[in-house]
Amino acid sequence: MAEVLMFHHVLGRTKGIEAIADRLRDAGHIVHVPDLFDGRIFSTLEEGLEFVKGIGFGEVSARGVQVANELPNDIVYAGFSLGVPAAQQLAQTREGARGALFFHACLPPSVFDSEWPKNVPVQIHAMTEDPFFVEDGDIDAARELVESTNNAELFLYEGNEHLFTESCLPSYDDDATKLVIKRVINFLDEC
Repeated sequence: MAEVLMFHHVLGRTKGIEAIADRLRDAGHIVHVPDLFDGRIFSTLEEGLEFVKGIGFGEVSARGVQVANELPNDIVYAGFSLGVPAAQQLAQTREGARGALFFHACLPPSVFDSEWPKNVPVQIHAMTEDPFFVEDGDIDAARELVESTNNAELFLYEGNEHLFTESCLPSYDDDATKLVIKRVINFLDEC
């Protein structure tokens, strides 16, 4: 059994995020899903981005780090898109991380002024033609991370959707999400 701190994407703590957390809970894992938006949920990426610009991207990550300070160190950090920076910062810099799961985004390890910890396994999940993941350089960061450690895996799924795991959006891909969940549960069972 693993304990997971999962950070939501730019739409907020949606039913889709909760559904993924529930699937991991059903597999026997403890999953915390803090609401970094104080109850706000958005129906489009544009609305969510407008809100985040108002409070600041750094503030969103800071809220995630603050939540982590209330939990044990030996947990798995997970982030969906906007939630990846906080998850990656914690997994990379907070002593005791058991693992990391990044969905739809990845940053270069150098962003946090340290190398990826050699004993912290990580999985990265995204679509092959997701414009945010590919054009914003996340795919290059993911490949850099995978090359820097033996404990990293990059899983690319066919398609061009960004939040393909979000069941509340038309971009949802049920088959790809089932495979993501299967891989994540296997990962957590090993952590």
